[in-house]
Amino acid sequence: MVLGMATVKATITLDEEDLKKIRGLVAAGRAASISGFVQHAVTTALHDVAGWGAILSGALEQTGGPLTKRERAWADGILAGTDAKKTRRSRAA
Repeated sequence: MVLGMATVKATITLDEEDLKKIRGLVAAGRAASISGFVQHAVTTALHDVAGWGAILSGALEQTGGPLTKRERAWADGILAGTDAKKTRRSRAA
């Protein structure tokens, strides 16, 4: 954490097993504290999201611009684990 950085307390919910693992890391000296571990995890996740956003933006720029509504619906179906074709067919029936 950067010195002088403003922080705010927040209540979060964690899986019990994950919290046990984090406590184990703290006890072993591999993490400074539960709060420090969570702060690091959040910062890492935010950087990952920003990086993937930049990659996606570059890829879209190289392949014809933003997704169409149909392309976005297809991608959303894939990411949600549903088959967009089945959904479309069942609505048409």
